Amino acid sequence: MVIIMNNMELLANALTYMENHLDKEIKTDDVASACYCSKSTLEKLFRCVNNITIHDYLVRRRMMKAAKLLIEQPEIGILEIALRYGYSTNESFTRAFKQVWNCKPSEFRHNTRFSELFPRIERPLENGDTYMRERKHVDINELYDLFKTRNNCYFICCDIKDLVSINNISHKAGDLAILESMNRMLNASGQEDVVFRIGGDEFALLTDNTDISYAQEVESKIKAANEQPFSFGSMDIPLSLHTSITKFSNSNLRYNELFTILHMTIKESK
Repeated sequence: MVIIMNNMELLANALTYMENHLDKEIKTDDVASACYCSKSTLEKLFRCVNNITIHDYLVRRRMMKAAKLLIEQPEIGILEIALRYGYSTNESFTRAFKQVWNCKPSEFRHNTRFSELFPRIERPLENGDTYMRERKHVDINELYDLFKTRNNCYFICCDIKDLVSINNISHKAGDLAILESMNRMLNASGQEDVVFRIGGDEFALLTDNTDISYAQEVESKIKAANEQPFSFGSMDIPLSLHTSITKFSNSNLRYNELFTILHMTIKESK
């Protein structure tokens, strides 16, 4: 049976299929078959909308899941985690992990606080103003219960300045810029604060504090690192972040409303 879907439905189905099979050996052909479309059609559409290949997206999501296990379940061996996500050896898993996190799994387990760096991409927004429709919509539902328990705590929203120019050097350089941004936010934050990604080059840091002076102190630490470079091969590339502070006092705020407000806070800071 042939099923005709519009582009957004096709992407939504592809993303759902991949998320449900991250622990299986699937390829682009399998995703296309599940969505009743050709491999070339799906690849072109996915890359056009999400600026990443299906293969690279699968690797990033698997490494995000693997990283979460490394931190939250230290009793599980690295090889067991590798096998769970389709890697038959420590060596192949380490190569993929280092490609995403820029360090070995063992180093990540012992020296890193976990962050939602590669959340699941969701169906793009079809309503709202142009700015919001152009944003990459990601799934941070797993954190929503935490948001509600921290009612009146402050968010610090960050956006990479001119990531396009860095991506023009190399997409690998862009990946390192995103990782460096997360690390700067983590280094500036307290142990109970949570950093997560809310778009292509946008982040949020949820504090565990209702005092605005604390949020301002964290923001100042993040801004103090602006223009400092990160290394990419033989190059030193300057990196700066836009920052802004907000909070929510409505515990009944819906997830999509929260997501939109965080993005609009970033927009207003520019």
